[in-house]
Amino acid sequence: MLQKIIRSAVIDAPIARVWSVLRDFNSHDQWHDAVAHSRIEAGLRSDQVGCIRSFALKDGHRIREQLLNLDDRQYKSSYCIVEASLPLQRYVATITLKPVTDGERTFWHWESSFATPPGRERELRLAVAEGVYEAGFACLRRYLARGADLHSPGPSAIGSASLPAALPLPNRQIVLRGHGAADELVAAAGQAAAPGPGQVRIQQRAIGVNFFDIYLRRGAMPALLAPGGTPGMEAAGTVLDVGPDVAGLLPGDRVAYIGPLPGAYCSLRTVPADWVLRLPAAVDDETAAALLLKGLTADLLLRDLGRVGPGTRLLVHAAAGGVGQLVCAWARHLGAVVMGTVSSQEKARIARAQGCAHVIVTADHRFADAVQRHCGGADLVIDGLGAVAAEENLAALARCGHWISLGQASGSPPDLALDRLTAKSLSFSRPVVFDYVANPAALAARAQRLWDALADGTLPPPVIERHPLAAAARAHQRLESRQTVGPLLLLA
Repeated sequence: MLQKIIRSAVIDAPIARVWSVLRDFNSHDQWHDAVAHSRIEAGLRSDQVGCIRSFALKDGHRIREQLLNLDDRQYKSSYCIVEASLPLQRYVATITLKPVTDGERTFWHWESSFATPPGRERELRLAVAEGVYEAGFACLRRYLARGADLHSPGPSAIGSASLPAALPLPNRQIVLRGHGAADELVAAAGQAAAPGPGQVRIQQRAIGVNFFDIYLRRGAMPALLAPGGTPGMEAAGTVLDVGPDVAGLLPGDRVAYIGPLPGAYCSLRTVPADWVLRLPAAVDDETAAALLLKGLTADLLLRDLGRVGPGTRLLVHAAAGGVGQLVCAWARHLGAVVMGTVSSQEKARIARAQGCAHVIVTADHRFADAVQRHCGGADLVIDGLGAVAAEENLAALARCGHWISLGQASGSPPDLALDRLTAKSLSFSRPVVFDYVANPAALAARAQRLWDALADGTLPPPVIERHPLAAAARAHQRLESRQTVGPLLLLA
């Protein structure tokens, strides 16, 4: 006879903290009193769908269960029994978490269905409902409370269910074996340190992939990313716990961050709180991770360096790329005459849709003559191409024009002799976005302009290309191929 068991409870801890325990398919021997010992078979990760955990109960029964589904965005997992000394037949269970409205507690829903031998329905139904589920709720509450007691919170964390201060957590990450091609990026296991003073630990869900990551992978700045390090400058997720002296951030907050040090290609990361922004309800994690670094870059290019306004003649290279699309759309809203270079007719259509009045399709990086014909020269050139575009940029600029070198997809630009600039009274700059958001107030102000531009339709919702965290090498290959037309994400 088929049985169905449903039990729910409220746990006095933020959802990210509860999920950090339950998503580990092999954690139950640490917090459930009924379990004696447990292991994951075949050397698989404990969060890998398809893995099998083999465990023994303290009453002598043995069970093998398989992980069927794990959804970090929905806080949901399901599993089944594949073999057991208990006669639970066709057993399938699902765990679902939801945040309680005050943000500090978690609603835990646990349900299952299974068949039993005739005459043992009530016995086994009570064993699952009370001995497994209700006992599990009580055990996890005690487990989390012990962790909270060991933590000495700062003033801003009083009342939060933080982790023990000395407790690192397992972490899935991408490591650079050596500078070079994309296949030097490999998946590895590591640990995320507990937050110290002024730090927060974040359960990451979406991680931005930027061309800057490729420069570091290739070895352009070996002091910033050495072999053995982890790339990535931005991500979004949920605060798991906070260290002392952190104000304005609490466990369970949805956040995004950018920072001047790489390390974001991972499932958990501990970062300075000054890097971190709370996300408005209207901005989801994937949008934040896809747009934050690129959007803040577009803001400083147009507002601070370019001073773009009505009639500004603007040339944007890679106009269909992640930054290019944002710059084109925002500049059109500001009244600029926007020109863009792209490598294909398909990308030309995208650039036009984002605000380019004139699109130059070029495979050999020849564009200066077309710019001069269209508008008599550019007041502002935003260049992420690097070496191959240097001479053409100088020829495309109008008198008193400004060349902003944003990147070096084709290699570092050649040394620029000053007399090349004085010939037309040109100016040149090479900004680094992190210097423009070096304090929380500047970061918050720029981010608010970005969120406002999304909300009022100035910037379109991003068309995101998604890859699993473990496929970071493939994401890099895609970005380097010049076949992508929008931002790329890694999903942790």
